[in-house]
Amino acid sequence: MEGKILEKKVRKMLVVLLFLGWALGNLDRYLINYAVVYIGEDLSLSATETGLILSSFFLGYALMQLPGGIMADKFGAKRVLLTAVIVWSIFTGLTAVAWTLSIMLGVRFLFGIGEGGFQPAASKVISTSFPENERSRVMSIMLSSAGIMGMFVPILSAALLITIGWRLFFVIAGLLGIIIAFLYWKYVPKDKMEQSSDERPQVKGILQNLLKMRLMWSLVISYFTIYAVNWGLNSWMPTYLSDVRGLDLISIGWLQIIPGVVAIIAMLGSGFLIDRLELKVNKFIGALCALLLAVFLLLMFNAESIILFITYQCIVTLLVTFIALLLPSFVLKRIPSNYAGTAMGMANTGGQLAGFVTPTLIGFMVDAFDGSYEAAVWMLVIISLICVGSILTISQKNPTATEDENEYSTL
Repeated sequence: MEGKILEKKVRKMLVVLLFLGWALGNLDRYLINYAVVYIGEDLSLSATETGLILSSFFLGYALMQLPGGIMADKFGAKRVLLTAVIVWSIFTGLTAVAWTLSIMLGVRFLFGIGEGGFQPAASKVISTSFPENERSRVMSIMLSSAGIMGMFVPILSAALLITIGWRLFFVIAGLLGIIIAFLYWKYVPKDKMEQSSDERPQVKGILQNLLKMRLMWSLVISYFTIYAVNWGLNSWMPTYLSDVRGLDLISIGWLQIIPGVVAIIAMLGSGFLIDRLELKVNKFIGALCALLLAVFLLLMFNAESIILFITYQCIVTLLVTFIALLLPSFVLKRIPSNYAGTAMGMANTGGQLAGFVTPTLIGFMVDAFDGSYEAAVWMLVIISLICVGSILTISQKNPTATEDENEYSTL
C-alpha cells in the first residue's frame, strides 16, 4: 500500500520541518562529544566512564528504533515525531542537572529513548508523502542537518562551553526543542494511520515479512558497520585531537569546520546521485567506498601533520556520508510504504547498537593500551572491511520469502 503523494507546497514544508527536527537532535549529539571534555573533569571520569556516557544515548536510541518504526506504521508518523521531539527535549535539558555518573547515564539513556522514534517516523513520512524519484534527495536534505551541526557545534562549543558552561548549554538546547515540537504539532499533516483505525496494518505481519527478507539482514549489518566507524570517530575525535595531537578546544572547533562542510556537500550530492543511478550501480559504488574507507582511516591516523590529518578526515567523511545515505535508500525504494517505518527501525537498530558499543569499546582500548589509540584504529579498519562484504550481499535473493516479498528483497 503506497501513501498518497502530497501537493508540492506541503512537501516543501515537510522537508523544512524534518530538516529542523534532525538538526536539533544532532545539536545535542555533537554537543555531548565536546561537553564531555568538561563533564569528565567535573565528574572525575576515566576514559572508560567517558565512553559509557557517550554510549548510553545510543543504547536507548537503538532500543527504540524498532518500536518507534512499528508505532509510526500502526498509529501514524506525526504522533511519533511529536512525541520524540518532546521527550528528547525534556531529557536534553535534564542533562544539566546530572551531578553523578549514574544520573548522567540514566538521563542520556532516556534521551536516546526519546529520540529513537524520530528517524523511523521521518522515513515513513518520506516514503508515503514523496514520489520515489525524490526520496533519496529528501532524506539527504534532512540528514544534511547533521553535517551542518557537525560544522557549527564545534564553534558554538568552543565559545559557549567556556563562557556559560555545559549545564546551561544543555538547558538552552532543551528549550529549543519546545519550539520545534510546536511547529510539528501545528504543521505536520496527519497520515492515513491517524485518520482511520481500519487502515492500520498488523504489526505481526509486518515483522514476519521483514524478518524473511535477506535485504533487511544485510542492511542491519551494513548499518552496524558504517555507524560503528561514524560514531566511533565523532565521539572520540575531540578527545583524540586534544590528547594526542595537542590541540586546544578552540583550534579543534575551527578545524572541524572543514570536514563539516565536506559532509554537507557530500550529503546533498549523494542524494542527487543516488536518485539518478540504479540501486544495483549504487551498491557497488558503496562497497568501493567502504573499501577505500579502510585505507584512508589508516592514512588519517598515521598522518604526520594536522593538515594531512584533516585532508584525510575530509575523504573519510565523504566516504562515510555516501554509504550512510545509500543504505536508507534501499528501504525508501525497495520496501512497501506501509512497512517503511518498521523497516527503517529494524535497519537503524543495527546502526545505533554500533553507536552504543563503539565509543565504550574505544574508551576501554585507550585505557588498556595506556592512552594509545592504535588498537581502536585497527578495529575501525576491520569493521570497514566487514562493511564491504555486507553491502555486496544486499542484492541476494531470499528463497524462503514469498514471491511478492522477493520482489522487494532482490535488486
